[in-house]
Amino acid sequence: MSTTRTITFTLNGKKRDFQIAPGELLVKLLRRSGLTGTKEGCDEGTCGACTVNVDGRAVLSCIMPAFLAHGRNVVTIEGVGDFDRVHPIQQALVDAGAVQCGYCTPGLVMSAKAMFEENPAASDEDIRVHTDGNLCRCTGYEKIWTALRNVRDANKPAQA
Repeated sequence: MSTTRTITFTLNGKKRDFQIAPGELLVKLLRRSGLTGTKEGCDEGTCGACTVNVDGRAVLSCIMPAFLAHGRNVVTIEGVGDFDRVHPIQQALVDAGAVQCGYCTPGLVMSAKAMFEENPAASDEDIRVHTDGNLCRCTGYEKIWTALRNVRDANKPAQA
């Protein structure tokens, strides 16, 4: 009797099948599939380094069992942007000097992306609340918040 199970979900825009072990967490599945942009930090859902988007919502993949991704749409940092097509959130973080070691950056981008998709006009308080679960030991948060405010402000319609 096999201990693995096949699940299917859309990953970064492509429908894929995966063999998973009982109790396997989504972060482990993603990383063994070569998507190493999703970082393993605390392994208990407190640092945000493993954040991915599932059906448009920010999810901590280190505490999400992989089987729960079955039939859903999962986006990792690799599905957001790369060196040839940088996402505006990524560019804003670079422009504001809000990245140093970069370990927290993928999870932060995924949290911000989910926030802006839900609320493009997020308030300063919304930005702080939605990034509260993404820990950064290098930059402090002011530059991160400045970058995200810049993203928000760049998307505001021009006033007449």
